[in-house]
Amino acid sequence: MATLTMHEAREWVEAVLQRAGAGEEMARSTAHALVLAEAQGLGSHGLSRVPQYATHLRNGRVAGGALPRIARSKGAALLVDAQEGLAFPACELAVREATQRAAELGVAFAGVTNSHHCGVLVNHLLPAAGAGMVGLAFANSPAAMPMAGGRHPIFGTNPVAAIFPRRGGEPLMIDLSLSEVARGKLMVAAKEGRSIPEGWALDAQGQPTTDPRAGLEGSMLPIGAASSAKGAMLALMVELLVTALIGAQFGFEASSFFVDEGNRPRIGQAFIVVDPGALAGSDVFAERIETLVAEMQRDEGVRLPGARREERRRRAQVQGLPVPDALLAQWPARG
Repeated sequence: MATLTMHEAREWVEAVLQRAGAGEEMARSTAHALVLAEAQGLGSHGLSRVPQYATHLRNGRVAGGALPRIARSKGAALLVDAQEGLAFPACELAVREATQRAAELGVAFAGVTNSHHCGVLVNHLLPAAGAGMVGLAFANSPAAMPMAGGRHPIFGTNPVAAIFPRRGGEPLMIDLSLSEVARGKLMVAAKEGRSIPEGWALDAQGQPTTDPRAGLEGSMLPIGAASSAKGAMLALMVELLVTALIGAQFGFEASSFFVDEGNRPRIGQAFIVVDPGALAGSDVFAERIETLVAEMQRDEGVRLPGARREERRRRAQVQGLPVPDALLAQWPARG
């Protein structure tokens, strides 16, 4: 097990992705996102994704030379075309532009089409929170979950996220997959040879499984699947928001992220940024947030959403990132 500083890790990831065919800006943006996720303790969306992204670049599943552009724009709405590259530069552009428009117009909607895996969804909203804005985010992904009552995968795990800035405190960061767990957890369990709890996934025959590899070949269970169709309905809502509105591919039209060969996923992300000053006002917004935070913290043991991630990030900033030897072995040597 080696330990890298966050700066060293970013440099290394950039170099690996550039050798695989990514342009400089794509490699920089992606490295920043993956290292941040790793520092936050979100390994399934961190450095473990580097070999996957590099393979997709080499195999043509990602256009390494892609430069995102604003394809359509009308008032508070805009569409960013990721040009079939890695998602991170396009998401940066979308959130930056949406934040600027929300400051002027009160609210903005930015869609990203022709995209790829976008990592930790809520992290894309950090610049919006830094500008005092509320942010919402939605994304689809390759098919992994069935429709309520169905057996074959149609929807992705389709994460949703939100960020609420605070005065004098870290923002509240909410990020969840609409499957019982994120699919990346199965990927990590499969690599480590661990079983998974029953209730996370079905095998290819539609039967419950504790084998992560069988789950990756089968389908994920929607959140709350044991008792209702609510998770599937939420996944349907997200699927339509990030495809029908912005022209991205449905999850069932995209090859899995977890296979080396396949099509360019061309999936979508959507970001909504809202200026509190356009509604109740920034002072009222701040007071209401802190009143709710204080009420939640009356109960011992309540942890604010995003607090643990921030604690881990600060610790990693000082102590560095432990990187498993098995992962290091997949990367070309530095230098």
